[in-house]
Amino acid sequence: MSFMLSITPWPVASALLWIVLIVAALYLIRGTAHKTIHAAAHALHRSFKVASKAVTRSELKLAERNRDVLLAAGREAKERIIEREFDRINETVRKDLANYSSLHRALSESIDRIEKDHQEAVDVPPDPPGWTKAVEAVAEMSKNDGSYQVGNILADIHKSLQKAHKDAMSAYHEASAKRHHLLRRMRPDWRKIQQKLNAVGKSVDSLLSRSVTIDRHMQEYEDIVHARDRAMSILSSSSLVNFFVSAFVLAIAIGGATINFSLIARPMAEMVGGTSLIGGFRTADIAALVIIMVEISMGLFLMESLRITRLFPVIGALPDKTRVRMIWITFSILFLLASVEAGLAYMREVLLHDELATSALLRGEIGATATGEYMWITTAAQMGMGFILPFALVFVAIPLETFVQSLRTVVGLIGISLMRMLSLSLRLLGSVFLYLGVLLKQIYDLPLFVPLWLEDRVNRRAEEVGLTGRV
Repeated sequence: MSFMLSITPWPVASALLWIVLIVAALYLIRGTAHKTIHAAAHALHRSFKVASKAVTRSELKLAERNRDVLLAAGREAKERIIEREFDRINETVRKDLANYSSLHRALSESIDRIEKDHQEAVDVPPDPPGWTKAVEAVAEMSKNDGSYQVGNILADIHKSLQKAHKDAMSAYHEASAKRHHLLRRMRPDWRKIQQKLNAVGKSVDSLLSRSVTIDRHMQEYEDIVHARDRAMSILSSSSLVNFFVSAFVLAIAIGGATINFSLIARPMAEMVGGTSLIGGFRTADIAALVIIMVEISMGLFLMESLRITRLFPVIGALPDKTRVRMIWITFSILFLLASVEAGLAYMREVLLHDELATSALLRGEIGATATGEYMWITTAAQMGMGFILPFALVFVAIPLETFVQSLRTVVGLIGISLMRMLSLSLRLLGSVFLYLGVLLKQIYDLPLFVPLWLEDRVNRRAEEVGLTGRV
């Protein structure tokens, strides 16, 4: 700076000279500087614009991939639901309608018996008594010979009439009693037919209701296959709901695994040594954690063998015999591990009692150890928890499968959102650099206001002179 100010005997004159020289140099390279700033700004703008387009294309590809994953998961879930509904219909048909032939035969036999009893129960009027013909004969006889013995004959006929009337009424009563007995015998058959028809009606109604459910599921399945927007929105919301619900259940399962770990970590220290370390961690903690992980693994394999979950397609594709053997093997291992945990929980309580007794003896409280007569309750509770928690952890496979399936969709949605924000940010940065170039041009021209003003005046003067000459 001292050298620059010493080019003339007067520092102020040297500073003014340098200012003039710098302004003149900036004025002379003004066009090149503007082109450089413009090229740099547009290059950065185009670069960020290209990057934004690339991110947008990646976003579209990720959205398409997420759409395919969502549709595949929804199609698989809907196929499982439809398959289950068809299995239920098959079970209903097999259970309720497979014996239709025997039911038809029983109904036919009951109807035949009812028809037979009904025919036998027809009300047949009694035969007319024979005294009418006798009266006609007596009437003819009285017309022909006028015998006075007609009165005696009529008296005999009257007696015969009374006797015949009594016999006819007695026969009629016996026939009515027989008909009533036959009608009473029909009642069980009527009830049996009614019960069977009601059972058939319930089975048919159940099939109709399930057919309506299948129609609804088939309509949803068709929407998924054709990738309609309604199906996509439903699947997206369902995936988010399943993700958060399964995450909540997994958090609860982690809490249960933590309790299980605390139950067996202390007695494991007595078994494998409480001072040995593996990689900076206690061997007892690692052993307890391995036992819990093995239990969870056996639970996963058990659920896969039962075809409740489908995390491992290889297990689901095994033959039925092999799969059943695997069910029994995994259940036996799980039962043994649960029994081991129950024993470790008991051992933990024994160690706790020993520590309490030792501390009481050290304090001189000899009678303090006799206060634990109800400690068997906590011992039983800990053993029960040690035995039940491994079986409870088996059901972690269900929310784990839901979490894994919904995680792909959720990660895809998060990636799409991040890419969309990145694309917008790149586009904004490109615009910022474009306008920043314009701003740099204006800042560059600030020190050159004097020569630019003179240039503008000269140009205007030249334009005025040119216009005057034309006139």
